[in-house]
Amino acid sequence: MDFELPEELKMVQGLARDFVNERLRPLERDLLGRAADLSDARAGLPPEVEADLAARAREVGLWAIGVPEELGGAGLGVLVDCLVEEELARTVAPFDFGNVSPILFECNGPQRQKYLLPVLERRRWACLALLEPGKKDITDMECAAMKVQDHNVIDGRKISLGRGHAGGDWFAVVFARAGEGPTCFLVDGGTPGLSVSGDGEKTGWQAQARSPLLLSFEGCRVEPENVLGEEGRAFHLGQKWLPARRIVRGARCVGMARRLLEEAAAHAQTWQSFGQPLSVRPDIRRALADMAASIHAARLVVYEAACRADAGKPVRRESVTVKLVATQMLDRVADAVSHVFNGPAHRPGLAVERLCRDAAAAGAEESGLKLGQELIVRDLLNGVNI
Repeated sequence: MDFELPEELKMVQGLARDFVNERLRPLERDLLGRAADLSDARAGLPPEVEADLAARAREVGLWAIGVPEELGGAGLGVLVDCLVEEELARTVAPFDFGNVSPILFECNGPQRQKYLLPVLERRRWACLALLEPGKKDITDMECAAMKVQDHNVIDGRKISLGRGHAGGDWFAVVFARAGEGPTCFLVDGGTPGLSVSGDGEKTGWQAQARSPLLLSFEGCRVEPENVLGEEGRAFHLGQKWLPARRIVRGARCVGMARRLLEEAAAHAQTWQSFGQPLSVRPDIRRALADMAASIHAARLVVYEAACRADAGKPVRRESVTVKLVATQMLDRVADAVSHVFNGPAHRPGLAVERLCRDAAAAGAEESGLKLGQELIVRDLLNGVNI
């Protein structure tokens, strides 16, 4: 068993690390705000900056690594995707290397040309509208689509954290009740009957918060060719790619934890307590050591699952194990960082503050964690070798 990464994978990892250090992290100060009152802080990057970053990512071969080759991506495998996403998670700059929801992988030929490929090329923006206001489960939906002659008419409301209304040419990916069951529709922005409200991006003191967009459908007509996948099978879309995506999200948790540890170590060396740096205190040293050990252990779990996925082996249990281990590790690391900072870690204006917020959001997905726990316990009680 060889735990050493091949040289070609180290090269890709190095490219991603250099991109983050040289292109993304220098943007953090502008995002976090330079004014004394942080009134100029913002949650997203200017469109022209994103376009330049996307062009440079394509130049170095980092674009769409996690998208299958037959769909227009690089298709370099789950482990490569994990290596890149781990590095990308080390910055608070909200940029991704052409990440696309696996739901869109189900596009047919014409839909690929109209929706998937333009999203990959950053000519269009996909706005995932799966949840409804006041609902915590996508299966709990009131939004409905009624058949009228040869098309569907959608009525209801959806919420999305997408940037559709501000991203130029966009479309919504909508789950709605239909005659055959929950069905997925691709609804172009500007379609009669579709209206968008809500401030999706805040600035200043509230830059760390992102309000959901409200998409209202009132007699919104959708043509048959805009049905994604089979009617009544919306919840089956992207399922075969879901285990790999869970593993990649685990890699992002590792990357976030690495940055938090980096910030905590720097703070411990520079902050003085009773005339000495914090790094000489035994409790701080234990906290740093525990964080480093936890990150290393979680990384091994992620890489092992990614290697199994690339080998074509089933990884359902491994993927939920990754989710369980990585999110719990990130939560512990964020808590330990707060101890090292003795509180100021959550002060606006610091990169570590946004990272701690993201860590809390990652750990808030209780349904996914419960799924992982139940699957592992079921196998254990059924005598499956763990």
